[in-house]
Parts: sequence; C-alpha cells; structure tokens
Amino acid sequence: MLHINDLTYRIEGRTLFEKATVGIPEGHKVGLVGRNGTGKTTLLKLIAGQLHPDDGSISWPKRARLGYVAQEAPGGPDSLIDWVLATDTERAGLLAEAETATDPNRIADIQIRLADMRAHAAPARAARLLAGLGFTAAAQARPCSDFSGGWRMRVALASVLFLEPEFLLLDEPTNYLDLEGTLWLQSYLASYPHTVLIVSHDRDLLNAGVGHILHLDQRRLTLYAGGYDTFEDTRRERQRLQLKLKKKQDDERRRIEAFVNRFRAQANKAAQAQSRIKVLEKMQPIAADVETGVADIKFPDPVKQIASPLLRMEHAAVGYAADQPILADLNLRIDNDDRIALLGQNGNGKSTLAKLISGRLGLQHGSLFGAKKIKVGYFAQHQLDELDPRETPYDVIERLMPDATEAARRARLGAHGFGVEKADTKSERLSGGEKARLLLMIAAFDGPNLLILDEPTNHLDVDSRQALVRGLNEFDGAVIIISHDRHLIEATVDRLWVVRAGGVTVFDGSMDDYRRTLLEDRGGSQKDGAKTAARNGGPETAGLDRAEERRLAAEARSKRAPLKKEAERLEAKVARIADHIGKLDAALAKPELYETAPDKAQTYAAERGRLARLKDETEEAWLDALEAYETASGDAGSAA
Repeated sequence: MLHINDLTYRIEGRTLFEKATVGIPEGHKVGLVGRNGTGKTTLLKLIAGQLHPDDGSISWPKRARLGYVAQEAPGGPDSLIDWVLATDTERAGLLAEAETATDPNRIADIQIRLADMRAHAAPARAARLLAGLGFTAAAQARPCSDFSGGWRMRVALASVLFLEPEFLLLDEPTNYLDLEGTLWLQSYLASYPHTVLIVSHDRDLLNAGVGHILHLDQRRLTLYAGGYDTFEDTRRERQRLQLKLKKKQDDERRRIEAFVNRFRAQANKAAQAQSRIKVLEKMQPIAADVETGVADIKFPDPVKQIASPLLRMEHAAVGYAADQPILADLNLRIDNDDRIALLGQNGNGKSTLAKLISGRLGLQHGSLFGAKKIKVGYFAQHQLDELDPRETPYDVIERLMPDATEAARRARLGAHGFGVEKADTKSERLSGGEKARLLLMIAAFDGPNLLILDEPTNHLDVDSRQALVRGLNEFDGAVIIISHDRHLIEATVDRLWVVRAGGVTVFDGSMDDYRRTLLEDRGGSQKDGAKTAARNGGPETAGLDRAEERRLAAEARSKRAPLKKEAERLEAKVARIADHIGKLDAALAKPELYETAPDKAQTYAAERGRLARLKDETEEAWLDALEAYETASGDAGSAA
C-alpha cells in the first residue's frame, strides 16, 4: 500500500501540498486529476524520490519496485527491442553470468531464477508491448536513434511496462501517443496486475483505464471510487451538500449575532448573550468548496455560409518530395456541415492530409475543387513553439484588430479566458494550456467555414477539453479533428476517416468498432478492459451518451441556423435604412433645397420621418431575433 502522510511541499514560496494524506491500496488503478499547475507532476516526483517533502512522509513496501517513465527519450545505436530488454538489469546480468559461470550450484541458481522471472519469454513480451504502442516488427529491429523524440518516448514507456513494477507512475503518457496507442494503453492498464497512478486529462482513459480518482485540490488529496464521470457526479453532490450546510451555518451565525447585539447590554440577558458568544467562537466555518470554472472556448460562426461541397478531391496525391506521395488516389468530399475525425497511426499522413485541405500543402497529382472564398481555420501543436516569446496576447489581438478600441480588444481576449493580467503576459510565461487557447482563438478569428484541429487537447485539462467540446458543438461550420482524445472525437464528430497504407478510407462503424478492430490487429485483450469500462460506465455506455450529445448538438445547430439568418437579415435591413436616412439628412441639410424645390424638401422630410419609425421597428425586431438566437445558443451550450 502507498501511504502519503501529512505531506507538505513548497516551491518558490508557493505551497503545493499542505498536510495532504491519502492511502492507495495495493492493486488499485488510480487517475490523478486536478487543475493545471496544482502539482500533479510534482507529486509523482515526490513519490519517485526525485524531490523531497518539506514535511510528512511517503512510504510503500520495501521490496516493491517503483516504475516512472524517464523524461529523456532513449537514443543511441541499440535496437528498440534490445533497449527494452536491457532495462531489466537483473535478467541481463543473469544471462551474462550464465555464459561464464562454472560452479554447478551457481549455474542451477541462475537457471532457477531465470525460470522464475520468465526470462526466456521476455523477448516475446517486449515485442508485444512495442507492437501495442505502434512499432512493427521491422521497426523494433531499428536503432533508437532512427526515431523522433515522440516515438522514442513510446520506447521509454514500453521499457517501464516491461518491468511490471509493483507501483507504476505515468505522467500524461497519451501526450506522445496517437489514438490507436491510447486505446491500446487503456486496455493494457485495465488488466495490469499491480498498482497504477496515472496523471491524465484524457476523460476516456480516466473512465475505462482506472477504478479510482485521486483529486488534488486546495493543496489536499481526496480519493474517490469509480472513474472520472462518477468522480464528477460525486464531487458535484458533495459541493451541493457543503453549500447547503454552509448556508445553514451562516443563517444560524446571523441569528446568534443578532441575539447578542440586541441583548448584550441588558443585565437580565447578559448571561445568555455571553453563552451564545462562546457558541460562535466554537463554530468552525464551513468553506464553500466550489471550483472556479474555466473560461469557455468559443469559435465564431462562418461570416458567410457556403453551399456544399466546401472541397472535393479526385484522384489526388500529396507529399513532400517529387514523385514520392505520402497519400495517393484520394477521392474525398467535405460538406459545410461535416464533422470528421482523422484516425490512423502517427506517421501515416493525417497531418499531411490536414495541410492539403488547409492549403498549406499543394497537390502533386489529381484535382482539388474548392468553393470560392472558403475560409479555413487551422490549429496544430507545433504552432505553440512558433509563438513569439516576447509577444503578449494583447499584442496578438492588436495585430488582428488594428482598428478596434482597446476596450473591444480586451473584451475579445476576456471572452477567451485572458483577463487583464494574462492579456499582458509574454507568451514565454504562459502555460501550455494558455498558449493552446491563444492559438485556437487565432485559428478561428475570422469566422472560418472549415476548422481543422490537429491534436488540440495536449495541454488542456479535463474541464478545458469539455469547454472545447461545447465550443465545437456550437460552431456552425465544418470541423476536421486529429486527436488521441476519444471523448473529444465521440462527442463532436459523426464521420470517421482512416488514414492508412498511403490512402484514406471511410470507416462506417463507431469508435467502439474501431477500438475492437485495432486491439485485434495489435493482439490486445479486451476482456479486462471491457469489465473495467462496464464497472465505471465506460466507453460502451459513454458511446451512447456521446452519440446522443452529438445528435442534440446537431439539432441545436439546425434550430439556430434560421434564427441566426433572420437576425442577420434584420441587421442588414437596419443598416440599409440608416444609410438611406443619412442620405436624406445630407440633402435636407442644404439650404438651397428649400429655396429651389420646397415640395421636394417636404417630401424628403416626410420620407425621413417614415424611415425613422421603420428603423425603430426594425431595430426592435432585430434585437428580439438576436436575443432568440443567443438564448438558443446558450441552451445548446448548457446541453453540451
């Protein structure tokens, strides 16, 4: 059992943990959650012994092994399979000794120990782990130095899983996995035989891959039974009861204080007043345990709706080197209400397809037909590193809104979660989540017809990811998503395209069907994962909820469309009337009109009066239409 007792830890004058206490029983799969910056990674480092607490203690059984993924990816000439096998130093040492040992008793001891630890089955087990994380048999034989940092981090993860430590610590492992790797890891963890503590913002993983949630909030740790959805429900109910108790206590406090203030000076009531003062002194205040909500993520609707199709490809090919296409024979169509997820292993061409659709990469062969004046918003993770570290969010919005007032710019930033302080903070000091929000705002600033998001969730916490779900479901344009976050995909898209083997095919099944197909291909077992999912209300049940969520969001968009159209029509009418009134005012302001054409002046004046009344009526109708549209949008946001 892992014991954390009265843990206190401070960093740079800020207290992250204050007398935090929790016990995690052996064999529990626990998801560690909390807002960004609360200290989740710090807690893993404290448990791993990389940091030391200011006070309190952390302990676990002496003989138990602890596994923590290294922050640096493996490199060098060793093959992937050899690197993973070498992490088991005891096995490697025994095998080396077996080659040179001459003492019969020692040889026997070595062979017995090798048999006990299943040493001869280790290469097959290591190969299965690497395959599950996306490495083919050929790739496993290549040196680590051949792979990028993200792929090498998968090797580091495979090395820790290969050791099967009694305490497995994982810090956002899905950040360097694709959706396929994430689904495999979810299934693997569900059947892992030892204790797991995982930091993750992946809601689906926290529902199906773990059985408990450890919540870090206000420098304390609280353990909840069940997956993330159960945790949310339980915490919300606890907050409701706590607020109810606080209100009851506040009412009682006010009643006692009123009695004391009224009767303190009266001799015959002084004793009673004094008694109530003691009651007040003993009354422990109940804190309002309400977590601060995250800012919404909003995407402006397309400035102008464009008829379908937005884009159409015929026998298209795209790549980076001449006559070496990454994807070929593409015959695809994107309509103005499409919600598409691009699935497929990293390196198969998902981002390449996104760049082609967004216009960042040209065709090598074939045809691409696009609607005129189509606007495409594009977000990709690599853009975080391209932000000017010296620029602030206000500098960015000033460039995007050169003619606006400072108040208008700051209001736009505030709507995206950048208050006064954050708006003037240089990018180099913004968190990853804040940079992602800034880039999402930039991508959709001009009201695109098509929004392409390439891994938008890597730096967003669970609540911000849910805000992204709501924002996408309220957006009236088309959406294409590349993500390893299954919850985001299931809650926002209704079409699945698989990018594989140099082409793109439409997948007709659901995400559950895709998961089953994937695990069968990678040799994973779903039995235990399915049990955990069922116990936590996991993917099978959640898939139905998310399908309903998508249906409701689509219906809401359909209902909002005519309301928005009517509001825009009336707004344009008001503008036309105002323009006409302005021309009449200019004519009536000329003194010669009354001298040369008094009848015309009288007609102009009468017409101006009629238009002024019509303008008032139209403005009132416009405001009513706008209110109806905004109410419908608010209801849709609440439903999501």
